[in-house]
Amino acid sequence: MKKALLAFGMVLISASSASAGGLTSRLSSSVQLTVDGPVTSSTRLGSSYSVSGSNVSVTNLGGLTGSSATAPATIRSGTYGIATDGQAFSFAESQLVGDTVITNDNLGSNGRFDSPTLYSSNTIQAGGTAGSLAGSIDTTGTVSLTAGGPGTNAIGQFVSEITIFN
Repeated sequence: MKKALLAFGMVLISASSASAGGLTSRLSSSVQLTVDGPVTSSTRLGSSYSVSGSNVSVTNLGGLTGSSATAPATIRSGTYGIATDGQAFSFAESQLVGDTVITNDNLGSNGRFDSPTLYSSNTIQAGGTAGSLAGSIDTTGTVSLTAGGPGTNAIGQFVSEITIFN
């Protein structure tokens, strides 16, 4: 009995199938339409102070006072004089008061900031306008696109895939 099952199994393994080969075909079309949203990027600048010179005496050095979590540092004035009277001197002092920290910027309509609070360095990009932006696919898979306004993208794609099995 075992020998008969073994012989039958070997015949099944070695037999070739008439339906082993095959062919599949896949066609697909797609359209993607996008309208860019508005973008605002704002960078807060900090406070800075510098002083330099030659033949200058310093009574009180100027600088920055401490800041808080929401307020920038403030400038403290220094007291300076000429070290040697009648001699050449140079003196330079510069200061920059940084931005106040924004603690609350409420969302406006449609989930965006209608009037964003901005810091010193800003990049602003207006959102796109759909205009006549459109895309369609007909019953034969033909893709049709219509350009939109600024800040829009239209992508149409047709894919034909053929697979042959051996």
